[in-house]
Amino acid sequence: MGNLMEKVNEQFNFELESGYIYLAMAAYCDDKGMEGFAHFLTEQAKEEYEHAEKFYDFITEKGERPEYAAIPKPEADYGTFTELFKTALEHEKEVTRRIKGIYKDAIEEGCLDTQQFLNWFIAEQREEEDNFETIVERLERINESWNGLYIFDRELGRR
Repeated sequence: MGNLMEKVNEQFNFELESGYIYLAMAAYCDDKGMEGFAHFLTEQAKEEYEHAEKFYDFITEKGERPEYAAIPKPEADYGTFTELFKTALEHEKEVTRRIKGIYKDAIEEGCLDTQQFLNWFIAEQREEEDNFETIVERLERINESWNGLYIFDRELGRR
């Protein structure tokens, strides 16, 4: 596996780790009685696993075999709901940073296949960051007020 494909494979594993993190966040919310937040985060985890599957398929289409890495244990406590979603936003920014890094490497290597493949993820990450920024903004306005949290929990549960 060449250097570029190794980075694609690292991202494949990071997408799996992302799903794992969102499931841990969902469990935290479930434990706090916030089933809507938990549902939203579980759906987010499913998306991350779909992203991992796209990376898996790309790697195999390029004639390589995906290599699995150990997934680190995620945090168990995320503080306030605002802090939890800020953590999720920062995680999405890290995903974006990594994908753009792979894209730059693909440009340097002249690998048009990888560039074309990553275009979808770049647009997806813009959407992901926007979604989480909106959630964080609303949570900051709610300021951990239980009335507001319960209403927002119900809203996110409709995802």
